[in-house]
Amino acid sequence: QVRLVESGGGLVQPGGSLRLSCVASGFTFDNYAIAWFRQAPGKEREGVSCISSSDSKTYYADSVKGRFTVSRDNAKNTLYLQMNNLKTEDTANYYCARPVAGCSSYYAGVNGVDYWGKGTLVTVSS
Repeated sequence: QVRLVESGGGLVQPGGSLRLSCVASGFTFDNYAIAWFRQAPGKEREGVSCISSSDSKTYYADSVKGRFTVSRDNAKNTLYLQMNNLKTEDTANYYCARPVAGCSSYYAGVNGVDYWGKGTLVTVSS
């Protein structure tokens, strides 16, 4: 069965960095775009970034452009999210997700995803 397992969350001060990882199993990782979403307390889940399968083209929410970098290691079936210059408003549960049909589905939001990880909590606070 498809599994997506996130790790790397934690408590960090504003301006700090974290790297999230997502290990995938149960499907041919190379063939799929993979995305990161996040959900802050009391808010809807929102897309953060997506990376395509074929050419590793990347897409970012405006709120994280220039600070976050998504990458993938197909040999390790792993997705990464390097987060720099973190802000308090980045505090959220971060979820790894498999869009139904590439990164175009990512722009459909939660309705464009067929599998989710359980999430990892990122807290940005002084």
